[in-house]
Amino acid sequence: MIETTQKKLEVLREMRTKSLIGGGPKRIEQQHAKGKLTARERLAMLLDEDSFQELGALATHNLDTFGMDKQRFPGDGVVTGLGKINGRRVAVYAQDFTVMGGSFSAIQAQKINRVQDISLASGIPIIGLNDSGGARIQEGVGSLSGYGSVFCRNVMASGVVPQISVILGPCAGGAVYSPALTDYIIMAGDCYMFLTGPDVIKAVTGEEVSTADLGGAAVHMSRSGVAHLSAETEAEGVALIKRLLSYLPQNSSEDPPRLTPDDPITRAEEALNTLIPDADNQSYDIRTAIELIFDKDSFLEIHPDYAQNAVVGYARLDGYSVGIVANQPAYMSGALNINASDKIGRFIRECNAFNVPIVTFVDCPGFLPGTDQEYGGVIRHGAKIIYAYCEATVPKVSIVIRKAMGGAYIAMGSRQMLNDITFAWPTGQIAVMGPEGAVRILFREEVKNASDPKAREQELIAEYRDKFFNPYRAADSGQIDEVIEPSQSRLRLAQALDTLRTKVQQNPPRKHGLCPV
Repeated sequence: MIETTQKKLEVLREMRTKSLIGGGPKRIEQQHAKGKLTARERLAMLLDEDSFQELGALATHNLDTFGMDKQRFPGDGVVTGLGKINGRRVAVYAQDFTVMGGSFSAIQAQKINRVQDISLASGIPIIGLNDSGGARIQEGVGSLSGYGSVFCRNVMASGVVPQISVILGPCAGGAVYSPALTDYIIMAGDCYMFLTGPDVIKAVTGEEVSTADLGGAAVHMSRSGVAHLSAETEAEGVALIKRLLSYLPQNSSEDPPRLTPDDPITRAEEALNTLIPDADNQSYDIRTAIELIFDKDSFLEIHPDYAQNAVVGYARLDGYSVGIVANQPAYMSGALNINASDKIGRFIRECNAFNVPIVTFVDCPGFLPGTDQEYGGVIRHGAKIIYAYCEATVPKVSIVIRKAMGGAYIAMGSRQMLNDITFAWPTGQIAVMGPEGAVRILFREEVKNASDPKAREQELIAEYRDKFFNPYRAADSGQIDEVIEPSQSRLRLAQALDTLRTKVQQNPPRKHGLCPV
């Protein structure tokens, strides 16, 4: 009997209906009981209304071993397609935990590869919503090879289109490496990431650790630095995706979108004139300066709980997207160390890849001393900052706010790091080292032989401060372009970046550099 067109349409609609309910009503109910949304509910919250174009809705595996013939669901545990976020085109995929725990299969890999390829070819961001129990054991090497195909595309797209991974459930074993290869990881709701679970760790080392303590958001936000942003709820996580994306372009060939500013660049902030304490050993929060200088409520801090001696993030100035790098005197006096170097170096390269100008605020006494830092390779890690600044071709403007000592002065966006414009506040202090240390080295014998060693040491320290602990010696030699009033920082930065908006700089042709990873 020949099927009628109507019958064929009914078959299609039935299959589509099945694909819309994932693992079925019972599994959806279980997902909701955990306080979690389904893959389709998450995409509906993320994407503009009626913008989603699904791809691969009817794909499923064709295995019949291990009872797999009874576990065939249209879509095979991942929803993939294209859509829009605030009118901007994006590629998306969302793993569906209601289908076999979202376990990763060869078909899942093919579907994700498809949207990865479209993302790269079309020059649009790709966002992955991860909620999976890991590799599908029943498929063996098929699942593992699928991971590899996703990883390879992550690498090929790196620095070409923005890649954002959101962890909304379990992410373990090989599954963690695709997020790790993307630009940003957001952890939201009840989720975790680890390579080897608590059971494996206990079996191998005898150490007992909970899932949360091993791979929860708190761990990856503060200790490992794996996660860049976190949120208490899935809705807050989706809001973070949208906000983060607003600072980034569609691809590396475009500039980030500009928002219509409602904050005049001429706004002066007198509070900046009294922000820096009179005593060198008193701290302040650099975020205060950032909030006062840039467009109101525009600062989005990246890695806020990791390496807190450095602050990085995005903000807007006259509506334009800007990347901010700053030392944080309120934590470890703003000294650089291994983790801060990694944090700063990576963020600079992220900004450079996506055409975001970089503004650097310098208040750093130097690199943190200690055997743990030296043995941990602080030389290699610190070199990442130097490499990133020198490699970056986007506009780079810096302000020396207070201390800029020794190697930290050079590393933190100095003229020698191909910085375009360098300002300083009158409180700037540019020197090889602090006055106490300098005097003890330079005038050891003179102090020792003085009739009143302590008094003579204080005299020499005061003399050293007068000569070097100000920005004017550096301005005399051209290392500082201009000393400005702190209250005028917003206007001066906006003018500088406006001039540099047409900057064109190309590095020597090469296959790639060898960043000290």
